[in-house]
Amino acid sequence: MPWTIYESPFGPLTLVGGEAGLRDLHFPERAPRLEPADHDPEPLCDVCEQLEQYFAGEREAFEIELDLFGTPFRRLVWGALRALAYGGVTTYGALARELGVSDSGTLVTGARPTAAQKVAWAVAATPTPIVVPCHRVHGAHGALTGYRGGLWRKRALLDFEAAGATRPPFRNGQFALA
Repeated sequence: MPWTIYESPFGPLTLVGGEAGLRDLHFPERAPRLEPADHDPEPLCDVCEQLEQYFAGEREAFEIELDLFGTPFRRLVWGALRALAYGGVTTYGALARELGVSDSGTLVTGARPTAAQKVAWAVAATPTPIVVPCHRVHGAHGALTGYRGGLWRKRALLDFEAAGATRPPFRNGQFALA
């Protein structure tokens, strides 16, 4: 599978392509070991270009072909994430209600997960964060909850989108921590 590195304001993002498009986006120090012979930026040029536009404040939605693997439920949640408006946020519970997810079912432990938990687990499994904007989902009452890239990145992305192109939170090409 082809892969390349995109130098983002967060540091190097590892992009991995599949047959149909972008398969994975890994934050710094979170990428699996990749075959050096598969390093090929050409198939991922469009992804890099659109990430560049996004971080420049010139793009609000990605028009990238994706090659995502997941259960039908995860794919449903990821599709809903792609429909979330730039700069907007929702909660896991609201997303569950929108998708008609119920609290039914039982885990091996005998516990019954809530609909919000089911959605949260699917959101956490998003293989292409930023492109599939899982950062736009909060816990109840606006609480920031886990993010594969770290909560500081989730906060930075939310602040970046809330500010629009007028005030990107960058210093020297890197996200500035408040």
